[in-house]
Amino acid sequence: MSAPLLAVRGLTRSFYGVHALRGVDFDVAAGTITALIGPNGAGKTTAFQCITGVVPPDGGTVVFDGQDITGWRADRVTRAGLTRTFQIARGIGRLSVLDNLLLYAADQPGEGVLAALAGRGRAAEEASRVRALEIARRLNLLRVANNPAAALSGGQKKLLEIGRALMAAPKLILLDEPIAGVNPTLAEEIADHLRGLRDDGVSFLVIEHHMDLIARLCDPVIVMAEGRRLMEGSFAAVAADPGVQEAYMGRRKWA
Repeated sequence: MSAPLLAVRGLTRSFYGVHALRGVDFDVAAGTITALIGPNGAGKTTAFQCITGVVPPDGGTVVFDGQDITGWRADRVTRAGLTRTFQIARGIGRLSVLDNLLLYAADQPGEGVLAALAGRGRAAEEASRVRALEIARRLNLLRVANNPAAALSGGQKKLLEIGRALMAAPKLILLDEPIAGVNPTLAEEIADHLRGLRDDGVSFLVIEHHMDLIARLCDPVIVMAEGRRLMEGSFAAVAADPGVQEAYMGRRKWA
């Protein structure tokens, strides 16, 4: 079997004596939309923070695309091809949708003083603009590309979060509740975008509490509880597991 795109081993993290992660292990295979689910307080978001360099883990390792990235700064992790979105959309409200996308463009030589004076950044800036427009078109944001991000609907802000992540040309995107607060029609549109991006070579690890979306979109499903991986399998397998029902739903099965 090929090596996983992301391998998390023995990851631990405590905050003021509270153990958020207790040696969690899981893999994400390339070409998948993998779910990471569990009850509130299971450690899912803390795992995202440690993987992406927002906070350092206390122990364990994170290997991405064959590199040990444990403890790397967030910007270095992003340049390696691993990025994330946030549950609360973090676009800059006064900037346009297009400008928000351009802020996340990779490899901008014009940001250096000498390169800017020499005019070497113009070609890269034009390439970034072309990429931003293409991402806006793909995510159905082109018609609002010149609107301020603050004027977007909740669902459009979620799409902008995904678009900003795509500007970094990632191999893997960690999505934190991508349809939270989104109406059902736009939630299904977001799911369709994720399937299309997966088919084009972008892999995903998704935290989400909407089980109907997880059932339709994600395979495999990783279940966390109390800072550890509880089990992994298809949605049907984890939903039927007594241990998952005990930890997550109080033995009440998902419909």
